[in-house]
Amino acid sequence: MSEDDTHQGPDEADAFIAEATEGELAALKMETAALKEQILRYAAEAENTRRRAEREANDARAYAIQKFARDLLGVADNLARALAHEPAAGEDPAVKNFVLGVEMTEKELLGAFERNGLKRILPPKGEKFDPHQHQAMTEVAGTEVAPGRIVEVMQPGYELLGRLVRPAMVVVAAKEGAAQAPGQANGAGPNPYGGADEADPGGAVDRRA
Repeated sequence: MSEDDTHQGPDEADAFIAEATEGELAALKMETAALKEQILRYAAEAENTRRRAEREANDARAYAIQKFARDLLGVADNLARALAHEPAAGEDPAVKNFVLGVEMTEKELLGAFERNGLKRILPPKGEKFDPHQHQAMTEVAGTEVAPGRIVEVMQPGYELLGRLVRPAMVVVAAKEGAAQAPGQANGAGPNPYGGADEADPGGAVDRRA
């Protein structure tokens, strides 16, 4: 074997080193790109986890009072009924002071509701029926209100931070030929305004609390 076969010349050695360096550099670039992609994926997963945890924590805080608020709705209803039957003006001063106290109590209770994000749903006469916020208890024909619109509110509804707690119970103007038959009052018969939630009049109400 000749010396030329066992020893490479300077040019050949440099070419070998350059080729090896380029291969290593390409491998390092590929490894760096793979690591960068992995880091970005882990960062995205961590951010999604953080956002999900934050959203769940916010929901827990926002709706922690939902069950408690629902229990207080009966108090608000009773105060409203009491004021609806208040004595006429000119009665005994003690009675008038009592009525004033009930009014102030209701005002304070509703104010507490508002401050905690619990808002009353009290649609005005003539407003279009909304199955997501209203529950049709009965319907009447021959009113000045257009068919499918609210004639009267029997009981106000409430929503907590945009989530329905209780729908407003309303009387709706009957659509042509859809007047409610006797014995179907107060929701006893099929509800033509109930939509997909007809079987559950409170279907739009959040029952998770």
